[in-house]
Amino acid sequence: MTQRVDLYDSTYGQFTEQVLAAVRAETFGEDIGQNSWITADEFDTFLSWLPLSSSSHVLEIACGSGGPALHLARKHKCRVTGVDINDSAVATATQAARAAGLDSNVRFQIADANKHLPFDDETFDAILCIDSINHLPSRFATLREWYRLLKRGRRILFTDPVIITGPVSNEELAVRSSIGYFLFLPPETNERFIFDAGFRLVRQQDVTANAAIVSGRWREARYSHRADLIKIEGEERFEGLQKFFSVVHRLASERRLSRYVYVAEK
Repeated sequence: MTQRVDLYDSTYGQFTEQVLAAVRAETFGEDIGQNSWITADEFDTFLSWLPLSSSSHVLEIACGSGGPALHLARKHKCRVTGVDINDSAVATATQAARAAGLDSNVRFQIADANKHLPFDDETFDAILCIDSINHLPSRFATLREWYRLLKRGRRILFTDPVIITGPVSNEELAVRSSIGYFLFLPPETNERFIFDAGFRLVRQQDVTANAAIVSGRWREARYSHRADLIKIEGEERFEGLQKFFSVVHRLASERRLSRYVYVAEK
């Protein structure tokens, strides 16, 4: 049986460690504080598909350490609210916003995105969820909640990095989901849920290539800093995460688990 591997708790609690910053720089090229498969260039492309301005208020679901939210606020001069269930992530994000002088425009709070979120109807001009919707067990209920929160005529954008597009063994699925809860979907299921939730699908695009590239770089960057990482992770966690990144890289490279981005309008 594959053991649970901690990618989030310890990472967010030690996010400012020099070795983790070095790994991010080698993995992503431009470190904006991300902890997913997204690069800064890809994120900027995604943002260009949303009608954002300085008056916009954006909700980011599963904001993690807050780096992408801060990047968004700098780029578009807008308000951003980030929610995450991980208290270490929210603490790290809040500290980063304060250090960047953006805490008046960007705020983070602990919230369970599986449940009714503590915001009024039609509060937000855009909703983002990058490589995290797969951690939420009810896709339709999640999209309906986003529909409630979004203003009419505005857009949501999310990436799903675990769409089953080829044969995958139970061992591979176990390793791929070893960092937490995962919901694996077959092709076209997201499109149906988007429609059923009341949205109009604006864009659907295969972005698996970025997941393949990033996961490979992440594994290699971690290996090059093995000794320093073991000091803060321990050998068992280090090896577990290396196995995880190897499986992500193989499944994405072979297009057996694919990553898609979806943009939908209310």
